[in-house]
Amino acid sequence: MLADPAVLATLHARCFTVPRPWSADEFGGLLSDKNCVVLNDTSGFAIARVVLDEAELLTICIAPESQNQGHGARLLKALHKLIVAKGVQSVFLEVAQNNHPARRLYASSGYIDAGIRRDYYQFSGKAAVHALVLRCGL
Repeated sequence: MLADPAVLATLHARCFTVPRPWSADEFGGLLSDKNCVVLNDTSGFAIARVVLDEAELLTICIAPESQNQGHGARLLKALHKLIVAKGVQSVFLEVAQNNHPARRLYASSGYIDAGIRRDYYQFSGKAAVHALVLRCGL
């Protein structure tokens, strides 16, 4: 399925407030980046940037009405398969320490702790939240 920057931005805004949702222009830039891999379907999308034998999962986004149905795990598995074909041996990501659903998804997909970025996510009127850096060997 061909990704449309406006559609991706609309879904991203439905799923994320912190960090701020990305704009259609930002998604357009990612879609035109030869190092980015985009995988999308009717339930959501995932975008990774590949550099040599590593990748960074930039975002994964599942429509709210499709969450908790296995779509995230399926999409992540398909993304892993796609980037392995490009020579990727490990993938990294950052996730808010308090984003327990995402952390469960990543743990069940083989991601382990690789580091921490203290006070990385800033919430208006609330305490900052650490970002956990996770790694998955492929």
